[in-house]
Order: sequence, then C-alpha cells, then structure tokens
Amino acid sequence: MKIHGPNPTNFNPYKQAFKDKQAIESEAYKKDSIEISPEAKKLQKQEQPNETRAAYVNEIKQKIESNQYEINYEKVAQKMHDFWTGK
Repeated sequence: MKIHGPNPTNFNPYKQAFKDKQAIESEAYKKDSIEISPEAKKLQKQEQPNETRAAYVNEIKQKIESNQYEINYEKVAQKMHDFWTGK
C-alpha cells in the first residue's frame, strides 16, 4: 500500500490564485463603461453655433482672405508663456 502523505500529488498552490486573477480581470472587463459629463451633453444638444462666435469667425476668415489680418505677436507669446507656466 502506498501512502502519499497529506498533500495530493496534483496540488498546485498557484493554480487557485491564477484562476482568481483571471476572474477579477474578466469582471473588470465586463464592468467597463463610459459616462458623458453634463457639459458634454450640453454641447451635443447645441445644434446651432453661437451667432456672435460665428460672426467673429467669419470676420477673421474675411481678413485672412484679404491679407488684412494682423497678428499680435506679444499677445501670442504671453498666452503661450501663461499656458506653459500654468498661470
């Protein structure tokens, strides 16, 4: 008669941990979702752009086409500086 002791021969202590990890990963995959913020929902509902904004954009387009648009380099540089320094 053979006695194998208290532990069975096919016992693998890491097998259960591996199965648990796979189960957690598959549950996390199933739980993925997306939420749209209220601000984004407002933007989606807007069909017409703001009339003042559209007029401003059209004015700039016309100036660019007629080569009359002037760039304020100091203002651009200041905006870039503020952006990169976090002001």
